[in-house]
Amino acid sequence: MDSNQTLQWSALEYEEKDRSNDWFWALGVIIFAAAITSIIYSNYFFAVLVILGGVLLGFFAIKKPDTVFYELNEKGLKMGTHLYPYETISTFWVRKEIDPKLFIKSSRFFMPIISVPIHPESAEQIREVFVSKNIIEEEMKEPTSEKIIDSLGF
Repeated sequence: MDSNQTLQWSALEYEEKDRSNDWFWALGVIIFAAAITSIIYSNYFFAVLVILGGVLLGFFAIKKPDTVFYELNEKGLKMGTHLYPYETISTFWVRKEIDPKLFIKSSRFFMPIISVPIHPESAEQIREVFVSKNIIEEEMKEPTSEKIIDSLGF
């Protein structure tokens, strides 16, 4: 890729999961039990927090994922409207096998490892761009928090 060329692709914000009515019933029962327990122990603020959290969780469970546009240009990796300049990326990894992804380790304090879905046919080009910018290639995997969220059905 020469300096004026950019790589662009799009992907869903997250993998959409089908949830049965049983999943929503289980969520409701857990939220109800936690709220009642909080009220019994006179912790009303926590009861409201649990109910609010449960409603938001249910809302996000039925929300359809948005399409995110990615661009790899001469300045850095652009995800939607946010740009990660190459100077803020310390290492990267391109996973080409099952579920191809680009992992970057940024200078962010909270969740520094970012995973980006990529198309298998552009994996090598993406790797070449990062290597040409002298960014260290280091094998990475999904953060544990992502694995936990996935296993819970989110």
